[in-house]
Amino acid sequence: MDLGRPQKINLAVLVDRGHRELPIRADFVGKNIPTAMNEEISVYVEEVDGNDGIDLKKMF
Repeated sequence: MDLGRPQKINLAVLVDRGHRELPIRADFVGKNIPTAMNEEISVYVEEVDGNDGIDLKKMF
């Protein structure tokens, strides 16, 4: 930002659930997982959590 505004900004996400609330879309998506509004996805990475994985939980 010290040199002015960037010409383009790319958005990357690990998991895309859908459910758009804003008119923005990710440029790079690791995995598309369609979910219901009452479901939550937890992402685990080895460097932080000790293992790589995704959990899908149903919220009540």
